[in-house]
Amino acid sequence: MDRKGRLHLACLRDEINTGGVGEPLLGHDWGSNAGASTVSVPPTPVPSMHDTRIVSVASGDNHCLALSAAGEVYSWGNGFYGVLGYADGSAGPRRIDTLARVESVAAGVHTSAAVDDRGRLFTWGLATFEEGEPAGLGYELDPATELQLTPKLVDALSKDRVVGVALGFTLAVTDAGDVFSFGQSVYGELGHGLPTSKVLPRRVEALAETGVRFVAVAAGDCHSLALTEGGHVYGWGYELANGHGQEQRTPQRVAMLAGEPVKLVYTGGHSSCAVTEKGELYTWGFGQPNSFNPGHRVAAPQKTPKRVEALSGVKVAAAAVCGSHTLVAGADGVVWGFGQRAALGLGEAGALPGDSVVQPTLIRLYACGPFHKSG
Repeated sequence: MDRKGRLHLACLRDEINTGGVGEPLLGHDWGSNAGASTVSVPPTPVPSMHDTRIVSVASGDNHCLALSAAGEVYSWGNGFYGVLGYADGSAGPRRIDTLARVESVAAGVHTSAAVDDRGRLFTWGLATFEEGEPAGLGYELDPATELQLTPKLVDALSKDRVVGVALGFTLAVTDAGDVFSFGQSVYGELGHGLPTSKVLPRRVEALAETGVRFVAVAAGDCHSLALTEGGHVYGWGYELANGHGQEQRTPQRVAMLAGEPVKLVYTGGHSSCAVTEKGELYTWGFGQPNSFNPGHRVAAPQKTPKRVEALSGVKVAAAAVCGSHTLVAGADGVVWGFGQRAALGLGEAGALPGDSVVQPTLIRLYACGPFHKSG
């Protein structure tokens, strides 16, 4: 999104022309020109959203959410898991009528979430996986119910004021500084010691026992990060992504980030990044395809946080991480990216969709920028 609140999106041109997942993810139609089908389309304004000022965006694996300045939520993409917030699908952005006065949104692989101005958390999407494990909605449903198609209040947190939410499984942080987790657990990503899944929200006691207030959370596929108001980062879950480089089933402070106060944390898939108060970017973990290292010169996973030296001259304002690529916004509004070439809008004729860019590369836009950081 740019500073005028306009939504910009990009993906593979052939996905648009064939009506595949790229078309609804883009939210607009490029017509029938099928030339150079593997060329990726640079970030471009979405015409149907021209008169709607967007203040925040969230992207899942196959769907997107956008939050307007009026507190309205729009969704589009593949609604297979019920993640769009309405019963029927949509090829372009469509308002979720059952939500109002929303302040933040989150999109995962199987679920979506929104927090309104009263601190109430709403979730929707897949209820349980095939093996019966909870997907992270935070409430009990009839065992025969596979999908929650419309936003539903998480009653177990109704006495708390939620100020932030992250999806993979689900993490929620309250204005009191407590962190709650729920959903499927494989590597101890819920932070309760044993890798036991939880249907209902449960406070992460190991964080509460630190005596400090937490202000933000981030959830990957199977690892978690939590940020304190003093700029300290705690990580747990999958060993290659939690920041410790070893298995961690309960939260511990990430030692490699102890030197500089951190203001923002992000996760996606099996990778993570942190932005310091000085605007320095640290990344760790690995991504797909080809297990690329997140922004560094070597082609192996980075087990602990490491500064991205290629951005040493850039004051980073925000970032966004997914399983295949990372976007970084400078304080000057310039956008950089690394990871899967096509997802960054950097594809060239004949390029393979799996081609990746290891080093941060400038993202050139079709229309006016600069971009503004997303909430």
